[in-house]
Amino acid sequence: MAVVFERPKALTEKPFHYCPGCTHGIVHRLVAEVIDELGIRESTVGVAPVGCSVFAYDYFNVDMHEASHGRAPAVATGIKRVLKDKTVFTYQGDGDLASIGMAEIVHAATRGEKITTIFINNAIYGMTGGQMAPTTLIGQKATTAPYGRDPNVAGYPIRVSELLATLDGPAYIARVSVHDVKNIINAKKAIKKAFELQLAGKGFTLVEVLSTCPTNWGMTPKDALDWLEANMIPQYPLGVYKDVTAE
Repeated sequence: MAVVFERPKALTEKPFHYCPGCTHGIVHRLVAEVIDELGIRESTVGVAPVGCSVFAYDYFNVDMHEASHGRAPAVATGIKRVLKDKTVFTYQGDGDLASIGMAEIVHAATRGEKITTIFINNAIYGMTGGQMAPTTLIGQKATTAPYGRDPNVAGYPIRVSELLATLDGPAYIARVSVHDVKNIINAKKAIKKAFELQLAGKGFTLVEVLSTCPTNWGMTPKDALDWLEANMIPQYPLGVYKDVTAE
């Protein structure tokens, strides 16, 4: 019998710990499929963050390194500069990347470090219980914003892809989503291109993935997917924000 679907070799057999409906698992699989298809599993190094995906080193069947909170781009920079023949990626959430790690990602991007970042934006702090994140929407409720985010108090959501695309160092910046099959396919294409441009030595690449957090949003998995489409995409439009191959 022909095998038409199986676990990617770049994923271990360890079950994910994520909450039901969380889309981290989908993104993990997409990254693993890309690594397999590019034939780079033996030469890839991943950097795990602090956050819901802190145990990414248990799930990716590649060399992994754990970074301090927000410091994954700095760790990845060191690895890539010393081991230039390796494919290096970070996997980070909006708290790790856009809050404590904002300076790290901005400077890695502006230097054009030849690394790839997979940035998960679910508009809330997941691991620590649902506090407001830099990406939380105006009016969106969180444990630290029980009446909804007020821009007069907390400012406005940060659009990371748009911000980084203004810099000269990045080679590829894209925002995708995984709320339905069509967008999952598009997300994989973006992730693959980001890795391919790293392999070509073009510079820093980042793919922002809009993701759900049903537990902290207080929704069913289905309702969370619908909420993402109706509320997050208008705030965070999907698309390619920088691509050196199109310039």
